Amino acid sequence: MRIVLTSWPFWAALSALFAALTAIFGKIGVENVNSDFATLIRTIIILAVMPVFVAATQAWQPLDAVPRRTWLFLTLSALATGASWVCYYRALKAGPTCPSPASAE
Repeated sequence: MRIVLTSWPFWAALSALFAALTAIFGKIGVENVNSDFATLIRTIIILAVMPVFVAATQAWQPLDAVPRRTWLFLTLSALATGASWVCYYRALKAGPTCPSPASAE
């Protein structure tokens, strides 16, 4: 079991599963709200959940021990993630739940 929990294919499969659930739940969740506001709600929830997750996995580290290069690239990654989420939720809001058979032609 320990080998499975440290294998990248296991985590990649879970990532794909959760990405699929993100699309399904996101499409339903964005139906009656502005897509940018939906992104804000999602972000607030993640901000509340991640400290609990980090504490539960005992993964806290001193902030001053994080190298500057790491801060730079995590900042760039966060900005790219935010832009991705904004575009993702706008696409979910604008797109149909299922394409009609006529549009598939």
